[in-house]
Amino acid sequence: MSFDNNIPTKFPKLEPRGPAGELLLASERAKASFDVKELSKFMYGEQWLAKMDKVLNVISNEPAFDKTGRYYESRQERVANGFKKDKRLIELVKEQNWDETETNIATFLYDQSTPFSLHYNMFIPTLRSQTTDEQKKLFLEPALKHQIIGCYAQTELGHGSNVQGLETTATYIPETNEFELHSPTLTASKWWIGGLGKVANHAIVMARLITNGKDLGPHPFCVQIRSLKDHRPLEGVTVGDIGPKFGFNSVDNGFIMFDHYRIPHVAFLAKYSQVKPGTGEYSKPPNAKLSYGTMVYVRANIVMGVRYALAKATTIAVRYSAVRQQFVDSANPKKWDNKVVETPVLDYTMQQYRLLPTVAAAYACFFTGTEMIRLYNLNQVEMQKGNFGLLADLHASSSGLKSLTTTMAAEAIEDCRRACGGHGYSLFSGLGQFYQDYLPNVTWEGDNYILTQQTARYLLKTYRNVVAGKAVPSEYNQTVNYLTQYLQNTKAKCPVTVPTDFNNPEVILAAFGFRAAYGIAKAAEQIDNQGRSWNSMLVEINRISRAHCQFLLVRTFIIALQNANLDKATTAVLRNLATLFALHTMEKELSDFLLSGYLNGDQTSMLKEQVIVLLEQVRPQAVPLVDAFALPDYYLHSALGRSDGNVYKAMTEMAEREPLNHTQVVSSYEECIKPFVHAGQTTDRWNEDGTLSAKL
Repeated sequence: MSFDNNIPTKFPKLEPRGPAGELLLASERAKASFDVKELSKFMYGEQWLAKMDKVLNVISNEPAFDKTGRYYESRQERVANGFKKDKRLIELVKEQNWDETETNIATFLYDQSTPFSLHYNMFIPTLRSQTTDEQKKLFLEPALKHQIIGCYAQTELGHGSNVQGLETTATYIPETNEFELHSPTLTASKWWIGGLGKVANHAIVMARLITNGKDLGPHPFCVQIRSLKDHRPLEGVTVGDIGPKFGFNSVDNGFIMFDHYRIPHVAFLAKYSQVKPGTGEYSKPPNAKLSYGTMVYVRANIVMGVRYALAKATTIAVRYSAVRQQFVDSANPKKWDNKVVETPVLDYTMQQYRLLPTVAAAYACFFTGTEMIRLYNLNQVEMQKGNFGLLADLHASSSGLKSLTTTMAAEAIEDCRRACGGHGYSLFSGLGQFYQDYLPNVTWEGDNYILTQQTARYLLKTYRNVVAGKAVPSEYNQTVNYLTQYLQNTKAKCPVTVPTDFNNPEVILAAFGFRAAYGIAKAAEQIDNQGRSWNSMLVEINRISRAHCQFLLVRTFIIALQNANLDKATTAVLRNLATLFALHTMEKELSDFLLSGYLNGDQTSMLKEQVIVLLEQVRPQAVPLVDAFALPDYYLHSALGRSDGNVYKAMTEMAEREPLNHTQVVSSYEECIKPFVHAGQTTDRWNEDGTLSAKL
């Protein structure tokens, strides 16, 4: 009996049991006590939302932007499809006359890094900020036209966070007015460089500048590495892809080594420092602090990126938890059309405890990221006037916030995946691959543990200045403010007497400020008076950076709501959310608050009680709050987080697309299954359809 093996597997056309997901989400949305669309407009701006809709209408009909096969692709297919998307995006920008915002929205919605990503994110920004006018014409202008494609090569096989330890050298040769790039050891190989493996023909290479026998440390060079004629690596260059990674496999992260490779003098990026042709005389940057401003901007945008990461994860998990029904709560049975039905998972307090604080964290990161961008712009204006007073606090805070918030996001994505139960383990959830691709954020732009040391050094220096009377309270320096307040009364106690007292913003901010200041003071005492080494203090160093940045997140959220142009209903919901974020953070860090002596045992019990009360208050607004993130289904690419709630239909449709299901019998059957099944069997024991006969 023959059959067509090429008939794909299809699920029967049946409906899920119980209320339809669409109706369940509609019921959730009806509970909203605020205008969801108005909150979206407040966060993004009406113009940005309109542009997103416009761009979405275009790319959702573009084959190069199709995400349908994303979860089934091999690495080669993912990279190849990334190239197609990059090429088509360049064409669409011209065809649709998109501005920079619309172009960035298209990349945002596609939500997967591609081979050209580092060209836009690192190569071009570096050329904009660190080149002379001559170099802009030579490198930047063709880069903007995609006549050259670049990447940013800093990290090496042997050195990452320790930039001063980089081994690649660039030696000035006065006789030919050239630099000679060289990789003296295996560990000098540039490694992890996005876009380098196969796509880039140029690279910003960070190499140790050596001139007149002096090693002046790492400096940037714009280096051609592949032929513009046929894309082959140039002589003296060894370059390739580093291989498969835990995630981020749509990008060709690469390695490169140089063998006494000569580059012209103009390759040295000379906006801030120069090497004089002929003599090799080196001119120092006029103000080394100027480069900090760029780092602040990058890290502020990473904090804003955390908002999107948390928003995506919680949108998927909250919607699914509202649709997914498990068990009947005998104490409070759920009814639908007068029939008892299983309870939505989101109605269980434990699920609320897992998810709702993360929704609150997403909003906290929105307000904090926005404030960091505002302070960055203010600082740029001040630096042009020669005033660098804001820079140190802003740089330290941005470093600590990058560390704290990306760690929060990585943990939250995994928590949301687990909160989706077994289906969260499927790539169709939209959370597994998302988690894999997000993880590099805790390492790039500064390893999260290393960055906390930058923050802590500033905090300790500021504490010493406050003690010495060299620093006074300021509108723009909250660090000095809470340290001053602490020193005025180092034995202060929390005034809370009933759980609802914890809803008072002043009580919350006083607690976070005292806890941070106490940790800084104790660390300073151990280092300055007890002779503790920096290395022996690294655990405490991490804690004080974390405490400081949690204070900033909480304070910015609270202050932003006091100044926000929002209606009373929306403000009330967001205030509950801000309080939940603050108290949940306090609960997780209770040991610090208790150790400082600011909170006592009875108050910690009240704190925990109030967290549960706030969960009950926020619960009815959960789905509306994630809807306000305004993330389209195309962006989420999740069976579980669909805006229409048709979770189970989406899961089965995605399963049907699995390539293994495109045939009835697996290709390995003849070689690996049939020999065992047929061994010693006689066909008279089989029925015509292949079922085993009951007859002996």
